[in-house]
Amino acid sequence: MELLLIVRDALASSLVGNLLVALHARKAGRAVAVLFTQEALAAAARGTFAWPRELSGQEVRLVMADHAAAVGVPVSGRGEGRQLDAKSLIAQAAAAGVVLYACPIWSMLLGLQDPLPGMQAIDAAALSSLVQNAKQVVGTL
Repeated sequence: MELLLIVRDALASSLVGNLLVALHARKAGRAVAVLFTQEALAAAARGTFAWPRELSGQEVRLVMADHAAAVGVPVSGRGEGRQLDAKSLIAQAAAAGVVLYACPIWSMLLGLQDPLPGMQAIDAAALSSLVQNAKQVVGTL
């Protein structure tokens, strides 16, 4: 694996940023994976990522939705209800060949028995190997 991005917080802004970097790296031909851990894994299981306070108001939400196509982020809703669709971005990354992993430690702690849609389950030994053998790791467990 050339690039491993670790997403651990449940902020939609963090998810969008990490997945866009992963998508661009994949388009450039790099082998890239994203590891979901801690609250990011819990948010993915719930299907809901929160926006930080400075990015959560309606005005900024609409501005981001208006510019989403320019950076390849899907939008959900229409009119005044439109917003970036973080959940669809996960599916888009998986379809583009970005390998998505569910952290085995946090999967166990959260009681997640089956892998989440688009994500691959790995065990603790595979996680250790993934982190040790990646050429570049961005983020922390």
